Amino acid sequence: MPTHCGAVTSPCRSIAAAARPHWAVGPRVIALSALLVASAASRAEADPGHDFAGEAKLLYSVVACGSEQAASASHSRPGRPVKASIVEAHCREQKRRIDAFRRKYVAGSHKFFAKLRRVHLRRIALPERVLYPFGGGDLLSALVTYPDAAEYTTISLEHAGDPRRLGVVDSPTLEQSLALFREVGKLFVLNHDHRSDNLRKLEKGAIPGQLAFFLMALAICDYEPVALKYFRVKPDGSLHYYSAQEIEQLAGTLANKKAEGWVDTDHSVVFSNMELVFRKRGQAGAPLRIHRHIAANLDNNHFSDSPLLAHLEKKGPVAAMTKAASYLLWNRKFSAIRNYLLGNMVFMISDSTGIPPRFTIPAGYMQFTYGAFEGALLEWPRKMSHNDEFVALWQSQPERKLRFRYGYVDLANNYHLLVTTPSRWLIRKRSLPRPPRPKQPAEKKTR
Repeated sequence: MPTHCGAVTSPCRSIAAAARPHWAVGPRVIALSALLVASAASRAEADPGHDFAGEAKLLYSVVACGSEQAASASHSRPGRPVKASIVEAHCREQKRRIDAFRRKYVAGSHKFFAKLRRVHLRRIALPERVLYPFGGGDLLSALVTYPDAAEYTTISLEHAGDPRRLGVVDSPTLEQSLALFREVGKLFVLNHDHRSDNLRKLEKGAIPGQLAFFLMALAICDYEPVALKYFRVKPDGSLHYYSAQEIEQLAGTLANKKAEGWVDTDHSVVFSNMELVFRKRGQAGAPLRIHRHIAANLDNNHFSDSPLLAHLEKKGPVAAMTKAASYLLWNRKFSAIRNYLLGNMVFMISDSTGIPPRFTIPAGYMQFTYGAFEGALLEWPRKMSHNDEFVALWQSQPERKLRFRYGYVDLANNYHLLVTTPSRWLIRKRSLPRPPRPKQPAEKKTR
Protein backbone atom coordinates (compact mmCIF):
# COMPACT_ATOMS: atom_id res chain seq x y z
CA MET A 1 0.00 0.00 0.00
CA PRO A 2 1.47 3.40 -0.95
CA THR A 3 2.43 5.88 1.72
CA HIS A 4 2.78 9.63 1.67
CA CYS A 5 5.43 9.60 4.42
CA GLY A 6 8.94 9.92 3.14
CA ALA A 7 10.62 9.41 6.54
CA VAL A 8 9.92 7.74 9.84
CA THR A 9 9.95 11.11 11.61
CA SER A 10 7.37 12.62 9.23
CA PRO A 11 4.04 13.67 10.79
CA CYS A 12 2.29 12.07 7.82
CA ARG A 13 0.52 8.76 8.32
CA SER A 14 -0.12 6.02 5.80
CA ILE A 15 -3.69 5.10 4.88
CA ALA A 16 -3.22 1.82 6.74
CA ALA A 17 -2.02 3.63 9.86
CA ALA A 18 -4.99 5.95 9.73
CA ALA A 19 -7.32 2.96 9.67
CA ARG A 20 -5.82 1.52 12.89
CA PRO A 21 -7.38 2.35 16.25
CA HIS A 22 -5.32 4.80 18.35
CA TRP A 23 -4.21 2.11 20.78
CA ALA A 24 -2.87 -0.26 18.13
CA VAL A 25 0.91 -0.67 17.97
CA GLY A 26 2.50 -1.19 14.59
CA PRO A 27 5.50 -3.36 13.82
CA ARG A 28 7.77 -0.35 13.40
CA VAL A 29 6.86 0.94 16.86
CA ILE A 30 7.45 -2.50 18.34
CA ALA A 31 10.82 -2.72 16.64
CA LEU A 32 11.76 0.80 17.75
CA SER A 33 10.69 0.07 21.33
CA ALA A 34 12.76 -3.11 21.35
CA LEU A 35 15.70 -1.15 20.00
CA LEU A 36 15.34 1.51 22.69
CA VAL A 37 15.12 -1.11 25.45
CA ALA A 38 18.15 -2.92 24.08
CA SER A 39 20.01 0.37 23.80
CA ALA A 40 19.16 1.30 27.39
CA ALA A 41 20.29 -2.12 28.59
CA SER A 42 23.47 -1.77 26.57
CA ARG A 43 24.16 1.66 28.07
CA ALA A 44 23.55 0.33 31.56
CA GLU A 45 25.87 -2.59 30.92
CA ALA A 46 28.50 -0.32 29.38
CA ASP A 47 28.24 2.24 32.21
CA PRO A 48 31.85 2.75 33.30
CA GLY A 49 30.72 3.34 36.86
CA HIS A 50 30.90 6.34 39.16
CA ASP A 51 34.42 7.65 39.68
CA PHE A 52 35.46 8.67 43.21
CA ALA A 53 38.72 10.20 41.98
CA GLY A 54 38.20 13.36 44.03
CA GLU A 55 37.62 11.42 47.24
CA ALA A 56 40.65 9.20 46.54
CA LYS A 57 42.89 12.23 46.03
CA LEU A 58 41.63 13.81 49.26
CA LEU A 59 42.39 10.62 51.21
CA TYR A 60 45.77 10.40 49.48
CA SER A 61 46.63 13.95 50.60
CA VAL A 62 45.15 14.05 54.09
CA VAL A 63 45.50 10.43 55.33
CA ALA A 64 48.37 8.97 53.28
CA CYS A 65 50.16 12.34 53.12
CA GLY A 66 51.16 11.70 49.54
CA SER A 67 50.75 15.31 48.49
CA GLU A 68 52.71 18.35 49.57
CA GLN A 69 49.42 20.26 49.88
CA ALA A 70 47.91 17.96 52.53
CA ALA A 71 46.91 20.74 54.92
CA SER A 72 45.39 22.92 52.21
CA ALA A 73 43.55 19.89 50.81
CA SER A 74 41.71 19.54 54.11
CA HIS A 75 40.19 22.99 53.50
CA SER A 76 38.87 22.03 50.07
CA ARG A 77 36.78 19.18 51.41
CA PRO A 78 33.23 19.00 50.07
CA GLY A 79 32.03 19.33 53.67
CA ARG A 80 33.35 21.73 56.30
CA PRO A 81 37.08 22.45 56.56
CA VAL A 82 39.13 21.19 59.50
CA LYS A 83 42.00 22.69 61.42
CA ALA A 84 45.13 22.61 59.31
CA SER A 85 47.16 21.85 62.44
CA ILE A 86 45.47 18.42 62.74
CA VAL A 87 46.55 17.36 59.26
CA GLU A 88 49.98 18.95 59.58
CA ALA A 89 50.70 17.07 62.82
CA HIS A 90 49.47 13.81 61.30
CA CYS A 91 51.54 14.20 58.14
CA ARG A 92 54.69 15.15 60.03
CA GLU A 93 54.54 11.83 61.83
CA GLN A 94 53.47 9.90 58.73
CA LYS A 95 56.24 11.31 56.55
CA ARG A 96 58.83 10.52 59.19
CA ARG A 97 57.65 6.91 59.21
CA ILE A 98 57.43 6.74 55.42
CA ASP A 99 61.00 8.00 55.03
CA ALA A 100 62.24 5.49 57.61
CA PHE A 101 60.38 2.67 55.90
CA ARG A 102 61.80 3.59 52.50
CA ARG A 103 65.33 3.52 53.88
CA LYS A 104 64.87 0.36 55.91
CA TYR A 105 62.81 -1.80 53.57
CA VAL A 106 61.96 -0.46 50.13
CA ALA A 107 65.42 0.41 48.82
CA GLY A 108 67.12 -2.83 49.88
CA SER A 109 64.22 -5.11 48.99
CA HIS A 110 63.92 -3.59 45.51
CA LYS A 111 67.49 -4.64 44.77
CA PHE A 112 66.94 -8.07 46.31
CA PHE A 113 63.82 -8.82 44.27
CA ALA A 114 65.39 -7.53 41.07
CA LYS A 115 68.26 -9.99 41.52
CA LEU A 116 65.86 -12.76 42.57
CA ARG A 117 63.81 -12.32 39.39
CA ARG A 118 66.95 -12.40 37.24
CA VAL A 119 68.06 -15.65 38.86
CA HIS A 120 64.75 -17.50 38.80
CA LEU A 121 63.11 -16.14 35.64
CA ARG A 122 65.71 -17.11 33.05
CA ARG A 123 63.40 -19.57 31.30
CA ILE A 124 59.99 -17.91 31.64
CA ALA A 125 58.44 -14.48 31.14
CA LEU A 126 56.80 -12.93 34.18
CA PRO A 127 53.06 -12.20 33.67
CA GLU A 128 51.90 -8.59 34.02
CA ARG A 129 49.04 -9.65 36.31
CA VAL A 130 49.74 -10.19 40.02
CA LEU A 131 47.47 -12.10 42.39
CA TYR A 132 47.85 -11.74 46.16
CA PRO A 133 45.37 -13.94 48.07
CA PHE A 134 45.00 -13.21 51.80
CA GLY A 135 46.60 -9.84 51.04
CA GLY A 136 44.39 -7.50 53.05
CA GLY A 137 45.61 -3.91 52.87
CA ASP A 138 49.03 -4.89 51.55
CA LEU A 139 49.41 -3.34 48.12
CA LEU A 140 52.81 -2.11 49.30
CA SER A 141 54.38 -5.57 49.32
CA ALA A 142 52.96 -6.29 45.88
CA LEU A 143 54.48 -3.09 44.46
CA VAL A 144 57.85 -3.94 45.98
CA THR A 145 57.80 -7.61 44.99
CA TYR A 146 56.53 -7.08 41.43
CA PRO A 147 57.28 -3.41 40.59
CA ASP A 148 56.75 -3.77 36.83
CA ALA A 149 53.27 -5.34 36.83
CA ALA A 150 50.34 -3.67 35.09
CA GLU A 151 47.56 -5.14 37.25
CA TYR A 152 47.42 -6.14 40.92
CA THR A 153 44.60 -8.06 42.61
CA THR A 154 44.42 -8.46 46.38
CA ILE A 155 41.80 -10.64 48.06
CA SER A 156 40.94 -10.73 51.76
CA LEU A 157 38.07 -10.68 54.22
CA GLU A 158 38.32 -6.90 54.60
CA HIS A 159 36.11 -4.54 52.60
CA ALA A 160 37.65 -1.66 50.65
CA GLY A 161 35.60 0.98 52.49
CA ASP A 162 33.54 4.10 51.82
CA PRO A 163 35.76 6.94 50.52
CA ARG A 164 33.26 9.76 51.11
CA ARG A 165 33.31 10.17 54.88
CA LEU A 166 36.52 12.14 55.17
CA GLY A 167 34.74 14.99 53.42
CA VAL A 168 32.10 15.41 56.12
CA VAL A 169 33.61 14.51 59.51
CA ASP A 170 34.29 17.23 62.07
CA SER A 171 37.73 18.11 63.41
CA PRO A 172 37.65 16.02 66.64
CA THR A 173 36.46 12.92 64.76
CA LEU A 174 39.12 13.38 62.10
CA GLU A 175 41.84 13.79 64.73
CA GLN A 176 40.79 10.56 66.48
CA SER A 177 40.51 8.69 63.18
CA LEU A 178 43.95 9.78 62.00
CA ALA A 179 45.44 8.71 65.34
CA LEU A 180 43.87 5.25 64.98
CA PHE A 181 45.16 4.98 61.42
CA ARG A 182 48.69 5.84 62.55
CA GLU A 183 48.49 3.26 65.33
CA VAL A 184 47.36 0.46 63.03
CA GLY A 185 49.57 1.66 60.18
CA LYS A 186 52.68 1.59 62.35
CA LEU A 187 52.04 -2.05 63.21
CA PHE A 188 50.81 -3.06 59.76
CA VAL A 189 53.33 -1.35 57.49
CA LEU A 190 56.42 -0.62 59.56
CA ASN A 191 56.39 -3.71 61.80
CA HIS A 192 54.89 -6.13 59.24
CA ASP A 193 52.19 -7.02 61.78
CA HIS A 194 49.27 -8.23 59.64
CA ARG A 195 47.19 -9.68 62.45
CA SER A 196 43.48 -9.70 61.77
CA ASP A 197 42.57 -7.89 65.00
CA ASN A 198 44.52 -4.85 63.77
CA LEU A 199 42.84 -4.84 60.36
CA ARG A 200 39.38 -5.16 61.94
CA LYS A 201 39.82 -1.85 63.77
CA LEU A 202 39.41 0.04 60.49
CA GLU A 203 36.43 -1.85 59.08
CA LYS A 204 34.24 0.91 60.49
CA GLY A 205 34.64 4.65 60.95
CA ALA A 206 35.62 7.79 59.08
CA ILE A 207 38.70 6.39 57.34
CA PRO A 208 38.28 3.41 54.98
CA GLY A 209 41.10 1.24 56.28
CA GLN A 210 41.90 -0.90 53.26
CA LEU A 211 41.70 1.96 50.78
CA ALA A 212 43.81 4.17 53.05
CA PHE A 213 46.53 1.51 53.27
CA PHE A 214 46.48 1.15 49.48
CA LEU A 215 46.90 4.91 49.08
CA MET A 216 49.69 4.88 51.64
CA ALA A 217 51.44 2.26 49.51
CA LEU A 218 51.17 4.58 46.51
CA ALA A 219 52.67 7.42 48.52
CA ILE A 220 55.59 5.28 49.71
CA CYS A 221 56.37 4.07 46.18
CA ASP A 222 55.93 7.49 44.51
CA TYR A 223 52.62 6.82 42.76
CA GLU A 224 49.44 8.88 42.76
CA PRO A 225 45.75 7.93 42.36
CA VAL A 226 43.98 8.72 39.09
CA ALA A 227 40.57 7.02 39.41
CA LEU A 228 38.59 5.00 41.94
CA LYS A 229 35.53 2.88 41.17
CA TYR A 230 33.61 0.12 42.92
CA PHE A 231 32.26 -3.07 41.41
CA ARG A 232 30.70 -6.47 41.95
CA VAL A 233 31.74 -9.72 40.30
CA LYS A 234 29.06 -11.13 38.01
CA PRO A 235 28.33 -14.89 37.82
CA ASP A 236 30.38 -15.24 34.63
CA GLY A 237 33.40 -13.58 36.26
CA SER A 238 33.08 -10.23 34.51
CA LEU A 239 32.90 -7.01 36.51
CA HIS A 240 29.95 -4.66 36.90
CA TYR A 241 30.89 -1.14 38.00
CA TYR A 242 28.37 0.66 40.19
CA SER A 243 26.75 3.76 38.75
CA ALA A 244 25.84 6.80 40.86
CA GLN A 245 22.20 5.70 40.74
CA GLU A 246 23.00 2.19 41.97
CA ILE A 247 25.16 3.56 44.75
CA GLU A 248 22.23 5.67 45.94
CA GLN A 249 19.79 2.76 45.68
CA LEU A 250 22.05 0.45 47.73
CA ALA A 251 22.92 3.02 50.38
CA GLY A 252 20.90 1.19 53.04
CA THR A 253 22.23 -2.30 52.25
CA LEU A 254 25.19 -2.82 54.56
CA ALA A 255 28.16 -5.04 53.73
CA ASN A 256 28.24 -8.02 56.05
CA LYS A 257 31.29 -9.79 57.47
CA LYS A 258 32.82 -12.43 55.21
CA ALA A 259 33.61 -14.96 57.94
CA GLU A 260 32.62 -15.87 61.47
CA GLY A 261 34.68 -14.08 64.08
CA TRP A 262 35.07 -11.07 61.82
CA VAL A 263 33.15 -7.78 62.05
CA ASP A 264 30.27 -6.29 60.10
CA THR A 265 30.90 -2.97 58.44
CA ASP A 266 28.97 0.28 58.78
CA HIS A 267 28.98 1.08 55.06
CA SER A 268 27.09 0.00 51.96
CA VAL A 269 27.74 -3.29 50.20
CA VAL A 270 28.77 -1.16 47.20
CA PHE A 271 32.07 -0.35 48.91
CA SER A 272 33.32 -3.93 49.24
CA ASN A 273 35.34 -4.26 46.02
CA MET A 274 37.31 -1.41 44.46
CA GLU A 275 39.40 -0.60 41.42
CA LEU A 276 42.14 1.97 41.90
CA VAL A 277 43.93 3.36 38.85
CA PHE A 278 47.31 4.97 39.52
CA ARG A 279 50.48 6.22 37.87
CA LYS A 280 53.90 7.61 38.76
CA ARG A 281 53.52 10.77 40.82
CA GLY A 282 53.69 13.99 38.84
CA GLN A 283 53.99 12.21 35.48
CA ALA A 284 50.77 12.79 33.54
CA GLY A 285 51.98 10.70 30.61
CA ALA A 286 53.13 7.73 32.70
CA PRO A 287 51.49 4.33 32.07
CA LEU A 288 48.33 3.69 34.08
CA ARG A 289 48.28 0.71 36.41
CA ILE A 290 45.34 -0.98 38.09
CA HIS A 291 44.84 -2.35 41.57
CA ARG A 292 41.66 -4.26 42.38
CA HIS A 293 40.76 -5.35 45.86
CA ILE A 294 38.05 -7.97 46.34
CA ALA A 295 36.49 -8.74 49.71
CA ALA A 296 35.91 -12.49 49.78
CA ASN A 297 36.19 -15.61 51.87
CA LEU A 298 38.59 -17.98 50.10
CA ASP A 299 37.61 -21.18 51.89
CA ASN A 300 36.20 -23.99 49.76
CA ASN A 301 32.59 -23.34 50.74
CA HIS A 302 32.73 -19.81 49.35
CA PHE A 303 35.37 -19.97 46.61
CA SER A 304 34.62 -23.23 44.78
CA ASP A 305 32.51 -22.62 41.64
CA SER A 306 32.13 -18.95 42.62
CA PRO A 307 31.99 -15.84 40.43
CA LEU A 308 35.37 -14.92 41.92
CA LEU A 309 36.92 -18.16 40.67
CA ALA A 310 35.45 -17.48 37.22
CA HIS A 311 36.94 -13.98 37.33
CA LEU A 312 40.39 -15.25 38.27
CA GLU A 313 40.33 -17.91 35.57
CA LYS A 314 39.76 -15.19 32.98
CA LYS A 315 43.08 -13.62 33.90
CA GLY A 316 45.20 -16.38 32.42
CA PRO A 317 48.71 -16.90 33.85
CA VAL A 318 49.51 -14.83 36.95
CA ALA A 319 52.46 -13.98 39.14
CA ALA A 320 51.42 -14.91 42.67
CA MET A 321 52.47 -13.98 46.16
CA THR A 322 51.27 -14.37 49.70
CA LYS A 323 52.61 -13.79 53.19
CA ALA A 324 51.36 -13.68 56.76
CA ALA A 325 48.43 -15.78 55.50
CA SER A 326 47.77 -17.73 58.72
CA TYR A 327 49.04 -20.92 56.98
CA LEU A 328 45.65 -21.26 55.28
CA LEU A 329 47.19 -22.69 52.11
CA TRP A 330 48.29 -25.64 54.25
CA ASN A 331 44.66 -26.28 55.20
CA ARG A 332 42.46 -28.69 53.23
CA LYS A 333 39.56 -26.28 53.71
CA PHE A 334 41.38 -23.93 51.31
CA SER A 335 42.29 -26.51 48.69
CA ALA A 336 40.25 -24.77 45.95
CA ILE A 337 42.33 -21.56 45.99
CA ARG A 338 45.47 -23.67 46.33
CA ASN A 339 44.53 -25.73 43.28
CA TYR A 340 43.70 -22.58 41.33
CA LEU A 341 47.18 -21.23 42.07
CA LEU A 342 48.87 -24.48 41.09
CA GLY A 343 46.99 -24.44 37.79
CA ASN A 344 47.51 -20.79 36.89
CA MET A 345 50.54 -19.26 38.56
CA VAL A 346 53.79 -18.94 36.67
CA PHE A 347 55.84 -17.77 39.62
CA MET A 348 55.22 -17.27 43.34
CA ILE A 349 57.02 -15.52 46.17
CA SER A 350 55.88 -16.17 49.73
CA ASP A 351 56.89 -16.82 53.28
CA SER A 352 56.23 -20.22 54.84
CA THR A 353 52.48 -19.61 54.56
CA GLY A 354 52.82 -20.38 50.84
CA ILE A 355 52.06 -23.74 49.23
CA PRO A 356 53.81 -26.74 50.86
CA PRO A 357 56.12 -29.04 48.84
CA ARG A 358 53.62 -31.91 49.08
CA PHE A 359 51.46 -30.04 46.56
CA THR A 360 53.97 -28.06 44.50
CA ILE A 361 56.34 -30.86 43.54
CA PRO A 362 53.68 -33.21 42.01
CA ALA A 363 52.27 -30.20 40.15
CA GLY A 364 55.62 -29.62 38.45
CA TYR A 365 57.11 -26.78 40.51
CA MET A 366 60.50 -26.31 42.15
CA GLN A 367 61.04 -24.37 45.37
CA PHE A 368 64.04 -22.33 46.50
CA THR A 369 64.56 -21.13 50.06
CA TYR A 370 65.99 -17.91 51.47
CA GLY A 371 66.80 -17.13 55.09
CA ALA A 372 66.18 -19.79 57.73
CA PHE A 373 63.13 -21.74 58.85
CA GLU A 374 62.94 -23.88 61.99
CA GLY A 375 59.18 -24.17 62.32
CA ALA A 376 55.91 -22.29 61.91
CA LEU A 377 55.33 -19.13 63.92
CA LEU A 378 51.86 -20.27 65.05
CA GLU A 379 51.44 -23.32 67.21
CA TRP A 380 48.72 -25.25 65.36
CA PRO A 381 50.59 -25.52 62.02
CA ARG A 382 53.61 -27.04 63.82
CA LYS A 383 51.47 -30.12 64.46
CA MET A 384 51.06 -30.70 60.70
CA SER A 385 53.42 -32.71 58.50
CA HIS A 386 53.75 -29.68 56.22
CA ASN A 387 55.78 -28.02 58.96
CA ASP A 388 58.34 -30.85 58.99
CA GLU A 389 58.47 -30.83 55.18
CA PHE A 390 59.27 -27.14 55.13
CA VAL A 391 61.96 -27.54 57.80
CA ALA A 392 63.51 -30.33 55.71
CA LEU A 393 63.29 -28.21 52.56
CA TRP A 394 65.22 -25.35 54.13
CA GLN A 395 67.81 -27.75 55.57
CA SER A 396 68.32 -29.42 52.19
CA GLN A 397 69.33 -26.23 50.37
CA PRO A 398 72.34 -23.95 50.60
CA GLU A 399 71.93 -20.91 52.79
CA ARG A 400 70.73 -17.87 50.87
CA LYS A 401 70.78 -14.74 52.96
CA LEU A 402 67.68 -12.64 53.59
CA ARG A 403 68.25 -9.33 55.35
CA PHE A 404 64.67 -8.09 55.72
CA ARG A 405 61.40 -9.47 57.00
CA TYR A 406 58.90 -10.79 54.47
CA GLY A 407 55.64 -11.73 56.21
CA TYR A 408 55.93 -13.97 59.25
CA VAL A 409 59.13 -14.82 61.06
CA ASP A 410 59.52 -18.46 62.11
CA LEU A 411 59.32 -19.77 65.69
CA ALA A 412 62.96 -18.69 66.25
CA ASN A 413 62.33 -15.19 64.77
CA ASN A 414 64.23 -16.02 61.58
CA TYR A 415 63.46 -14.09 58.41
CA HIS A 416 62.58 -16.44 55.57
CA LEU A 417 61.24 -16.39 52.01
CA LEU A 418 60.22 -19.03 49.47
CA VAL A 419 60.35 -18.93 45.67
CA THR A 420 58.12 -21.33 43.75
CA THR A 421 58.88 -21.60 40.04
CA PRO A 422 57.87 -24.07 37.27
CA SER A 423 60.15 -26.90 36.26
CA ARG A 424 61.26 -27.40 32.65
CA TRP A 425 58.58 -30.10 32.33
CA LEU A 426 55.81 -27.74 33.43
CA ILE A 427 57.09 -24.96 31.18
CA ARG A 428 56.81 -27.28 28.17
CA LYS A 429 53.46 -28.75 29.26
CA ARG A 430 51.79 -25.35 29.68
CA SER A 431 53.72 -23.69 26.83
CA LEU A 432 54.70 -20.85 29.13
CA PRO A 433 56.10 -17.81 27.31
CA ARG A 434 59.85 -17.37 27.28
CA PRO A 435 61.47 -14.13 28.41
CA PRO A 436 62.42 -11.72 25.64
CA ARG A 437 65.95 -12.11 24.41
CA PRO A 438 68.25 -9.22 25.24
CA LYS A 439 69.06 -7.09 22.24
CA GLN A 440 72.48 -7.74 20.82
CA PRO A 441 74.57 -4.66 20.06
CA ALA A 442 74.79 -3.98 16.34
CA GLU A 443 78.06 -5.04 14.80
CA LYS A 444 80.19 -2.26 13.39
CA LYS A 445 80.66 -2.50 9.67
CA THR A 446 84.24 -2.55 8.53
CA ARG A 447 85.30 -1.17 5.24
